[in-house]
Amino acid sequence: MELFQIMSNLHIGIIMDGNRRWARKNNLPLMQGHKKGYENFKKITEYAFKEKKIKALTFFAFSTENWSRPKEEVAYMMKIFDHAVNEMKKREAENEKYKIQIRFIGDLKRFPSKMQKKMLEIMDKTKKNSNHFLNIALSYGGRNELVRAFKKIVQEKISADKIDEALISNYLDTAGIQDPDLIIRTSGEQRLSGFLTWQSVYSEIYFIEKFWPEFSSNDFDQAIKWFENRFRRFGT
Repeated sequence: MELFQIMSNLHIGIIMDGNRRWARKNNLPLMQGHKKGYENFKKITEYAFKEKKIKALTFFAFSTENWSRPKEEVAYMMKIFDHAVNEMKKREAENEKYKIQIRFIGDLKRFPSKMQKKMLEIMDKTKKNSNHFLNIALSYGGRNELVRAFKKIVQEKISADKIDEALISNYLDTAGIQDPDLIIRTSGEQRLSGFLTWQSVYSEIYFIEKFWPEFSSNDFDQAIKWFENRFRRFGT
């Protein structure tokens, strides 16, 4: 019962890194790495929610810096994202059954208007669900998120004496969702690269050498076991 309670209250962030390197390793076109990465995203999401009963997942799918990649690659990734959004719209009944709230976080205005509209529709239809939270970071950067949050605060003319950590958190893309307890980064890189800059201050960070397309449910379990053995002091 205690372990179930831990899982059902856990927020895990995942930096899905290494799609292109996985493709190179397997002598495949780089685009196949992104395709395989999306397929793995679906597998891990389903496993985390249905089998492990994880409360919240936040995936880093596309950063603000990723826009500077080759046009052909960005265009292909946009097709994958649009396909993913369309699939989520079709799974409305399943989202309702498992009470999954879906959020797309980041500077969404940079996406085509049709895609923005579909993302907003999904968020609106699932906003009352509260058993599980699925956040997908697209055109996201932690500093960009903070700049957008501060601009909203200024625009609403909130006085300086009312600004505190709780207020700032309420203006972030993840407002209303607990900060991540555990962040997993694949591919061997050991940095957060702007992922949940504000929210990650007390997150436990787990690095694994495997590239994202080869990250398995067993690897996910190992990360959770590692987390369970951490002693979280929160600065005390």
